[in-house]
Amino acid sequence: MVWQKSHKLVLKTYAFTNNFPNNEQYNLTSQINRAALSIPTNIAEGCGRNGQKEFIRFLNISSGSATELDYLFLLSKDLNFISEEDYLNLNEELTEIRKMLFALIQKIASTLN
Repeated sequence: MVWQKSHKLVLKTYAFTNNFPNNEQYNLTSQINRAALSIPTNIAEGCGRNGQKEFIRFLNISSGSATELDYLFLLSKDLNFISEEDYLNLNEELTEIRKMLFALIQKIASTLN
């Protein structure tokens, strides 16, 4: 479920960054898209690894990317590239994904002890 939500967030993120200024194409636009894309990508890669410890490692990478994306959304709002309302909506979705990642990491970690 967290992969599905993060995939949808990637699609939304790409749609928003499509409207960013052209001079940001290789800067903020690229950075935001990479951070967003890293979340479901690392979840998927972790699923294909051997063992739960490896999966947790990739979930932690996804979580780090989500934290990075959180800041990049804030920066985009402060630069007036996205509206306050869009920022709040994106941030709400991202917060839910971050909570889901944390819960999944905790659940898997509890089975390792």
